[in-house]
Amino acid sequence: MATARNGTIEAVVFDLGGVLLDWNPRYLYRKLFADEAAMEHFLAEVCTMEWHEANDRGVPFEVTCAQLAAQHPEHAEHIWAWGTRTEEMVGGPIDGTVEILGELARGGSVRLFALTNMEAHTYPLRRERYEFLRWFEGTVVSSAEGVIKPDPRIYRVLLGRYGLTPASTLMIDDNPRNVEAARALGMPAVLFESPAALRAALTEAGVLKAARPGR
Repeated sequence: MATARNGTIEAVVFDLGGVLLDWNPRYLYRKLFADEAAMEHFLAEVCTMEWHEANDRGVPFEVTCAQLAAQHPEHAEHIWAWGTRTEEMVGGPIDGTVEILGELARGGSVRLFALTNMEAHTYPLRRERYEFLRWFEGTVVSSAEGVIKPDPRIYRVLLGRYGLTPASTLMIDDNPRNVEAARALGMPAVLFESPAALRAALTEAGVLKAARPGR
């Protein structure tokens, strides 16, 4: 829950995957595995989220996939799909959150930014594909900075680059570690669970106006 109240928030920072974009490797790998259990084993033991962090830090997928395929040659085709078919991991926009972003953009009362862990080769594709990713005043992408959330350095990049004050900059993220990292730097933060819950939190924080009765 955000702790700031009306009149204190000057900027809102959105995570992308899991907040505005429905990102899940299973959207791709269900096409490649006939057996759900085999897919889950692959994602838990081979193409893990820990392995993927190198991609988000800016290591090219040609390097990370080649290294992992050398360790697991029996899974080489599926490993390379992580890099070459990455856009199939996006199910589409999370419409309710995009609606909130649009309201904030039209309202003009707060500055809007994005802070995302994302691979170097995918961000330009998604920014071109989804118009709402171009509504931000600025976006900090982990692969361009060589550091990922929840490392406090990437939050400081955002704050310093755009002249933001932590106490008046609200962060929205679906990862509890990233939310706690923002709070440790003095930023109000909301753990994203659903568009409805986000709307309630932003209304409480004074960022969004409360809906009129009957709406």
